[in-house]
Amino acid sequence: MFSRWYLERLREKLARPFVHLLFGARQTGKSTLVKSLVPADAAVFDLSDPAERSRLSARPGLFVDACRALPATPGGHVVFVDEIQMVPALFDAVQHLYDGDKKRWRFVLCGSSARRLRDTGANLLPGRSFLHRLYPLTLSEHPSVETPPAHAMSPLPFPWLEAAGPPHPFPAWDLEERLAYGALPGIVASEERDRAELLKAYSIVHLEEEVRRETAVRNWGAFVRFLQLAAHESGQILNFAAISREAGISQPTVKGHYQLLEDMLVGFRIPAFTRSPRKNLLSTPRFFFFDLGVRHAAAGLQPSRELVRATPGPLLEQWVGIELRKRLQYLGDGTLHYLRTRDGAEIDFIVDRGSTLTPIEVKWTERPVLSDARQLLTFLDEHPRQARRSYLICRCSRPLALHEKVMALPWYCL
Repeated sequence: MFSRWYLERLREKLARPFVHLLFGARQTGKSTLVKSLVPADAAVFDLSDPAERSRLSARPGLFVDACRALPATPGGHVVFVDEIQMVPALFDAVQHLYDGDKKRWRFVLCGSSARRLRDTGANLLPGRSFLHRLYPLTLSEHPSVETPPAHAMSPLPFPWLEAAGPPHPFPAWDLEERLAYGALPGIVASEERDRAELLKAYSIVHLEEEVRRETAVRNWGAFVRFLQLAAHESGQILNFAAISREAGISQPTVKGHYQLLEDMLVGFRIPAFTRSPRKNLLSTPRFFFFDLGVRHAAAGLQPSRELVRATPGPLLEQWVGIELRKRLQYLGDGTLHYLRTRDGAEIDFIVDRGSTLTPIEVKWTERPVLSDARQLLTFLDEHPRQARRSYLICRCSRPLALHEKVMALPWYCL
C-alpha cells in the first residue's frame, strides 16, 4: 500500500456522522483508498459489476433491504457503494436510510462521472454529505529522483500531515518518465515496458467505452476524432471553431463534448485572469487533460521518452499546470488562472489565493536568465499589493534568485 496525501484527511473526515461522497476519474485509486480505511465487515456494493448494477437498477429497494439487514455496530455499519453514478436512484435510498437513523449506517459513495448524475437530477444529499475528490499522484506522493534542497521555497507548498513525508512513497521518477506516462497510481506502480499498453487500454476502455455507456453520442466516429483533437490541443486556449472544422461537427456539439470530458473528470479548464489593467486580454479558458499519459494515449500517440524529447517544453508546462491544480483542489484554497494578451504577452499560470497572487512561468531551459522573466516583472509591477514574488519553473540544478522578486526553481522543487 503506497502512501496517499489524502489518506489521513479522509480517515479523519470519515469518522464524522455524514454521508461521504468521493469523486475522481477512473484509476485514481478511490476504491483502494476507501477499502484501506473501512472495516473488514463493511458492506460493499460494486456497481461496475454488471449483475449488481442490473439488479439494483431494476429494484433500488433491494439496497434498502440489504442495509437494514446489516447488524448494528458501534459507530454505525459502513456501507461502501462504488461507481454510484451508474444507479443514481441509490442516492434517494441513502437519504431515506440516513434521515431515518443518522447513526445506524456510515455511507461512503464513490463515483467517476458527474454526467449521469446531472442529467438525471440526482439527489447529492445537500446538508447531509461531505464531498471529497481524488486525483492522480502529486509530486509529493510520487517524488523525483533528485532531492530538493531544504531551503527551496515552493510557490504552492503542499506539506504532509506526517512531518517526515510519505512513509511509503510511490517509485521515484525522472522528468522524462512523468511527462511520458503521467501519474495514475497503477501506471506509476507498473513496469515501464507495460505502461504504454496500459494507457492505450485506459483510453479505449474508459474514454471511449464509458462515453458509449453514459451518453447517446450519435456520431461515434466524429466523437473519436474530437477526442484525438482535444487531446492534441491539451494545454491550449479553447478554439471551438477550429475543432469543429477538423472533427466535422457543429460548435454546440464540440462544446457539449468538452463538457462531457469535464463531467467524466478527465479534463478541466483554467480560466483567464481578468483583474489586470491591460485592455487587450484574452478571456477564453485553456483546457487540460487531467493526466499526461492519458492525454498521449487519447491523442493516438505512443507514450514514451521519445515523444517527450520531440516537444518537451509544452509538456513540462502542462505538467506544472496539472500539478498546481491538483494541489489547489486538495487544499480547497485558491484558484488557478493564466494571462495572455492579443499581442502575445503571456504568463503561464497565476495562483490566486485571495490576498496573494503568485505568477509562474515555465521554461524548458537549464540556464534561466532574467529576460525569461520579463512578463513576471511586468505583472508584479501591475499588482504591487497582491503579487510580491514570482517563480520561473525550469530545469536548473538548484534554486536561483534571478531578481529580488523572481526565483528560478527546479521543477522537482515545485
